[in-house]
Amino acid sequence: MASIVNSLLVVVLGLNLFALGSSRLNAVIRIVALQGALLGFLPLLIHQPIGLAAVVAAVAAIVLKGIVIPIMLTSALQRAQIKREVEPLIGLLPSMILGALVTGFAMMFAAYLPVAREHSDLLLVPASLATVLVGFILLTTRFKAISQVIGYLVLENGIFIFGMLLVDAMPLTVEMGVLLDLFVGIFVVCIIVNHINQAFASMDTRRLVELKE
Repeated sequence: MASIVNSLLVVVLGLNLFALGSSRLNAVIRIVALQGALLGFLPLLIHQPIGLAAVVAAVAAIVLKGIVIPIMLTSALQRAQIKREVEPLIGLLPSMILGALVTGFAMMFAAYLPVAREHSDLLLVPASLATVLVGFILLTTRFKAISQVIGYLVLENGIFIFGMLLVDAMPLTVEMGVLLDLFVGIFVVCIIVNHINQAFASMDTRRLVELKE
């Protein structure tokens, strides 16, 4: 089972780099949707024997992360009538290189964490750290509002991975609460994005400084 979990996490790390290297927002949404759907299987793979709580958490994660939230973001993207992140703070290739570097850093740093040594057969801790760092890169280097929402989603995926280590201390019902908060947050952000699109000619968050005037 550990080999299956690690293979899934390697795919998730690869999707992080694809998300950093794509300028087409529709493609990035699909990448994050696939990542979220794959992570939805983690409760079933990690929590043995499989119980009702794990099944409910897996279904909720797959439906929300893989279907509902991507549909909401795609709808907001269509209303905003934008297709690309044209001028990121860091270019696409440098972003991928930076993503690869932080992934390597996460792999090395995780080896010094006690929780990682307790689960040395799994890549949960390094994958969690790497995904959180990639989420921060997307949040800080992209200027389109929807791109920043996607960065928040990737960051939350990293937190979700780490949450799999805390099942004894943090029941899966708490994970369900986190998923609900994520859904509500994205729902509100999509509404805000829609209003930004109606009020401004650009979805570039740098233009929001004009509100100071």
